[in-house]
Amino acid sequence: MRRFALLPFIAMLISGCAGASQPWVELSGQRYSVELAQDDAARARGLMFRDAMEETHGMLFIHDVQAPQAYWMKNTKIPLDILYFDDERKLVSQQRDVPPCSLGDGCPPYPSSAPARYVLELNAGQAEKLKLQDGAQLIFGPGIPATK
Repeated sequence: MRRFALLPFIAMLISGCAGASQPWVELSGQRYSVELAQDDAARARGLMFRDAMEETHGMLFIHDVQAPQAYWMKNTKIPLDILYFDDERKLVSQQRDVPPCSLGDGCPPYPSSAPARYVLELNAGQAEKLKLQDGAQLIFGPGIPATK
């Protein structure tokens, strides 16, 4: 009978492993579960029309080449930190506490101050909380394609 008592515990362990497949990044010792935006359609949609995002979640935009980037908040309802990283995944530019925008095509752009390959959007305030400085290293977890 004792063997059957382990079945719920084993089931719990197995179900916990399924969540581990969610892509993640780590920045200044903090891990964030991320949605990936790897194509033009996903990058254009981004976090539009969302009412909230969990504190330890974000969206990672992966561009085909390192280049100057500019993001905007068209139809975005939550304030964000927009963090720009180069080919080496080093932080090269930050746009903190970017407010939501309901002006459609009238929303202003928030450009990088240096060429970037990866853009990480987090809830506003995360960059301050982590005390991010340019040069901070972004670490990719499993499931995020390495590009070069």
